[in-house]
Parts: sequence; C-alpha cells; structure tokens
Amino acid sequence: MKKLLFAITASSCLTLSNDALSVETPFAIAIHGGAGTIEKARFTPEQEQLYRDKLSEAVETGYKVLELGGESLDAVTAAIEVLEQSPYFNAGRGAVYTYEGSHELDASIMDGRNRQAGAVAGVKHIESPINLARLVMENSVHVMLSGQGAEEFAKEQGVTLIENNLFDTPHRYEALIKAKQKLDKAKATSKAYQAAHKALPNNYKMGTVGAVALDKNGNLAAGTSTGGMTAKRYGRVGDAPVIGAGTFAENESCAVSATGHGEYFIRYNVASDICARVKYQGKTIADAGNDVINGVLKPIGGTGGVIIIDTKGNISLPFNTSGMYRASKSNTQATYVGIFNDE
Repeated sequence: MKKLLFAITASSCLTLSNDALSVETPFAIAIHGGAGTIEKARFTPEQEQLYRDKLSEAVETGYKVLELGGESLDAVTAAIEVLEQSPYFNAGRGAVYTYEGSHELDASIMDGRNRQAGAVAGVKHIESPINLARLVMENSVHVMLSGQGAEEFAKEQGVTLIENNLFDTPHRYEALIKAKQKLDKAKATSKAYQAAHKALPNNYKMGTVGAVALDKNGNLAAGTSTGGMTAKRYGRVGDAPVIGAGTFAENESCAVSATGHGEYFIRYNVASDICARVKYQGKTIADAGNDVINGVLKPIGGTGGVIIIDTKGNISLPFNTSGMYRASKSNTQATYVGIFNDE
C-alpha cells in the first residue's frame, strides 16, 4: 500500500513539474501596422473591421508558428508577410509613392540569438522585402544591400522580380497628389523642398509594419518592413532597414520594431536604446519603452511608437500618436487587437 501511494505521489509531482515547465516556457508575438493620426472618426465601422481582421490574421499567423514549436524568426517573417500583402498598410502591396511616382521599399530582420541581421533599402521590384532581408542575413556576408545591387542578389537567390506598378493603389496615389500640391508651392530647389517637406502633416512621413517574437526556445527576433515616406526624394531611406534604429533584437534584453518619423528614430537609435535600458539599467520593457517614446522623442517632435517583447514573454506597445495599428498574443494572453489610443 505504501509503495502504491508513493507511486501516485511521484506521478503527481511529475505532472506538476511538467505543468510548471510549460508555464515557465513562454512564447509570444506582437505586431504593428504603423502609427500616426489614426482617429476613430475617420473610419467607417466596415473599414475599422477590415483593419482589425487583417491585424488579427497577421498575429494569429505568427502565433501559430510559435505554438507549433517554430522559431521566432519564422514567426516574425510569416506575420510581416501577411501585412506586406495587404493594401491597408504602408509596406509591400500598400507602399506609398515617391515624389517621382514610383515605390521604394525597405526592410530588416534580426536574430536575438547572435545579433545576425539582414536589411534591404530602396528596392523597387521585390514583392516581400522582409523575405529578401532574411536572405541577406542568412545567405550573404553583408548586413544591408540597397537598390539595384539588392535586386541582383535577389535574382541570384531565385527571387522573382515584379513590376513596380503592382504596388499601385488609388488611396496612396491620392495621398501623393495632395503631398505634391503642398510641396510644389515652394520653388524646385533642394532647400525649398526641405522646408516644404517639414511642413507636411506627420501622416505623410510615417507608416511601417513590423513584428517581434519570442519562441519556445527562448529566442527573440524582430523585423520591420515599409514603403517609406510619401513624396520622398533622392533615394531617402528611413529607420526601418537600419539595425538599432527601426529594428533590434538580442536575447540578453528584448526585441523591438519601430514605426514613426524615421529621421528621429535614426538620430536617437530608438530600438537599441530601449534594449540598452533594459540590459544595463535593469528597466522593464514598459518603462524603457515609455522613457524613449514619450521621454526622449516626444519633446523634440519625434512621433511614432514601438512594439517590444522580452525573454519572459512580456509585451509592451507604447506610442505617442493618436493611434497605432497593433496586435499581440502569447501562451498566457489572449489575442489583443488595438488601433486607437484609448484601447
């Protein structure tokens, strides 16, 4: 009888131990679709639901990868691909127009295990920039490739190039026309363009998609993809492909993907600054993110937000604009989807 009782007790302990292990092995994902002047009054109920459905689809796609034991890099890539294929967000199919009327796309991805990273900038014929950024990370000796060179590398990797006009969308074209009307009031000089561009509303200067994830092995990853800035000129590149500015991940701290006015995020090295505060100051990701987004950027006019995940599965989604398209899910948190700042 004593032997039987011992066997039952031992079995119960083993079950509890396994349960505890599952609780102590978190996995999570967060995504964003851009931040800016996103106000509920500007949406019909049908439009709002379309955005929420796409955000939900993206986060669920990434989460499924993690749930099945996949790597954080795969989850990040899969989630961003969903957003790149949607015309609702400024990345891939929904990319904004340059001043000349074409599309130039940027993306980056980073592996938290070893700080390996890949990025592409100013590509015009790549359907999924995030996939090409990952190919750069995994199959080249470089971190960032740009323009024609990046596309030559893509062809060597078996990527099919597409026509640039496949990124055309009516609503993005309307935004370009409005932006050019404002810009063309100034003289066609570099100095006049710079002054006029500063006067454009912030929504013309931002728009990105991104994802951060933690897998069951405790590895972090981050990725960001964008169509850039409406009416941008001179081959402008924002923060999305810049490691440390728009994207950063390391297992010793956190993973970050940013969205906002890229020039500020580059100048203040936003993504890595947040992780450094976690790593060296012992701050939570919530405090570190708030410090940078609201304490550093906001006072000097830097608008936007970030998504952050740490190795414990904690998630933080701070932004200093009226809204940010965002969603998250973990093995301890149900699917969350938000757009406006009161959610």
